[in-house]
Amino acid sequence: MPPSVDSVVVPPRGHRVRQTIEQLRARILDGEWPVGGRIPTEPQLVAALGVGRNTVREAVRALVHAGVLECRQGSGTYVVSTDELAPVVARRLTDDRMTEVVEVRRAFEVEAARLAALRRTPGDLAALDGALAAREAAWRGGRVDEFVEADAALHTAVIAAAHNGMLAGLYASVGAALRSTVAQSMGDTLEPERYVDHSRLVEAIRAADPERAAREAGAFLESPVRA
Repeated sequence: MPPSVDSVVVPPRGHRVRQTIEQLRARILDGEWPVGGRIPTEPQLVAALGVGRNTVREAVRALVHAGVLECRQGSGTYVVSTDELAPVVARRLTDDRMTEVVEVRRAFEVEAARLAALRRTPGDLAALDGALAAREAAWRGGRVDEFVEADAALHTAVIAAAHNGMLAGLYASVGAALRSTVAQSMGDTLEPERYVDHSRLVEAIRAADPERAAREAGAFLESPVRA
């Protein structure tokens, strides 16, 4: 016999909304709805998630407020970020906060370099060598945008070699802001005086020398903004 209406447990409305937010977030993180792509329409979400229109509407509104989704009049709702912290950091990134951004970079990157020297694996060293070579090639190519991405990839490889999941997640959240500061410091062209050699950092990590690795990572960030 099917359960009666009275015996069916209906979660409180707030709980249903939270569950729906988590379902939407999971699909975004899994890549089902990539950044820049449009999510299904409200009726489609209702059918797919098995909840009411109001629940879907509130969950979408929450993710819009968090900066993960963006509603575009007459077009639909789009994914603009996979991370709720990244838009917050981006909004705070202004010229008068450049010093603060550099301080945040130091907090992440110096400790990451120290940990990487202690924990790096052969796979990490191979990734660092590849990222360093790509960074050098990007500099020789002369395109600022390509160099900024290659520089970010090298720093991300150092973070990964630290083998600290929380540190990696936080660094990913502020990655766009950090790349923006590097791009601003480079200007429109790659000038020789702005070049910073990162090979000593990689060698310190390879040598399992945490103090030297931390020192090399910090040296990049002594001036207002360096890559």
